[in-house]
Amino acid sequence: MAENKYIRFDWAMKRLLRQKANFGILEGLLTTLLGMKIKIRQMLESEGNQDDENDKYNRVDMLAENDKGELFLIEVQNNTEYAYFQRMLFGTSKLVTEYIKKGQGYENVRKVYSVNIVYFSLGKGTDIVYHGKTEFRGIHNGDLLELSPFQRQKFNVDEVSDLYPEYYILKVNDFNRVAKSSIEEWAYYLNTGDVPKGAKAPGMEEVKEQLKVDRMSKAERSAYYKHLDNIVILRDNIYTEREEGRLEGRAEGREEGRAEGRAEGREEERRQNARRMKDLGLPAETISTVTGLTMEEVAEL
Repeated sequence: MAENKYIRFDWAMKRLLRQKANFGILEGLLTTLLGMKIKIRQMLESEGNQDDENDKYNRVDMLAENDKGELFLIEVQNNTEYAYFQRMLFGTSKLVTEYIKKGQGYENVRKVYSVNIVYFSLGKGTDIVYHGKTEFRGIHNGDLLELSPFQRQKFNVDEVSDLYPEYYILKVNDFNRVAKSSIEEWAYYLNTGDVPKGAKAPGMEEVKEQLKVDRMSKAERSAYYKHLDNIVILRDNIYTEREEGRLEGRAEGREEGRAEGRAEGREEERRQNARRMKDLGLPAETISTVTGLTMEEVAEL
């Protein structure tokens, strides 16, 4: 991976963006993505985003709250996860229940935005940004169910969908073209760790000022470069898994051949990940929990 001047976003989320002085970077991303000015009041902690390095090998998430009391769950996923759509649902569902006090009325349910930055091929689609929200349409007339005037006044929103969690998925892994819009400037940075020339998107100036690699200590840079090496290896493993599955399937001409190829690729990927975690000095129990390997298999690596 080519060395860039700026720290990758996933690493910055782990180490830097929870600091109030760096809120402007995350505010810039959210403002660009949601199309409205976002001002973060504070970072929060939940069961899903505790800052435990042993539990964050392939995953990073952050929980922020704005001045309106709305919640923003931001997650980065580097490795393939086929049930990622379900995990998005699980994460927002937990937040909805976690941030309402026992005995409170349902009108106190918090608005949740789930922002997912994925570095793998999630689903089938050609865009780099996808948005999902909840709407109700009549099965006979096709009309959109709307709030009553009283509900609009009571909840201070315009649409039923404003009451429900909204999902954003940024599929940035394959973005390598010229960035012509604000969201493309962010996609370019999220993918490459570099800021496109002349970038004017909200938050880009803060990235250039606050996320310079040369501001890191020697120890921080060493850990950061190790992280970049792991990202390269993870991407190579994903590519290898796909190719082995395709080649095996074509050679045998049977679906079981493709399944076997994919399974072998996933198994080797788990072992490679376990070896890297072992090199990093993580406890065997943690490695076993994260990778699914048995304690005996970890010991044999």
